Amino acid sequence: MNLDWVHFTPWSSLTGGIVLGIASALFILINGRILGISGILGGLLPPKIGDTSWRIAFLLGMFAAPTVFHAVVPAEYITAPRIEATEWMIVVAGLLVGVGTRYASGCTSGHGVCGLSRLSPRSLVATASFMSAGFVTVYVVRHLV
Repeated sequence: MNLDWVHFTPWSSLTGGIVLGIASALFILINGRILGISGILGGLLPPKIGDTSWRIAFLLGMFAAPTVFHAVVPAEYITAPRIEATEWMIVVAGLLVGVGTRYASGCTSGHGVCGLSRLSPRSLVATASFMSAGFVTVYVVRHLV
């Protein structure tokens, strides 16, 4: 196995994980809600009176974050992700993630970050399931196809 040293980003990944963990902890402490994007987005359908403004603000902030990041961080420190897939593969993958999110009653961030930190058995099973499926998929696509 070869490690792609050019795209190996342990420090930015660690920093992102720490920021996500802090944000998740603050969100549940301040709002009493779990920071899972599928639950936040799903709570808008159908919208409930008095419960939509923070959800919309959260989603707008999430979509605005890359623009703010590009405005603040010098261009030489920003690298574009390399995705070795066609547009159709990305669409199919997104649909499969969406279906899996509905079946698992939550998304990867909700289960993997927030659920595991609360010692949720359901989140442990969900996280083990989607991680295993991801490992198998990468192996099949890279070695058997």
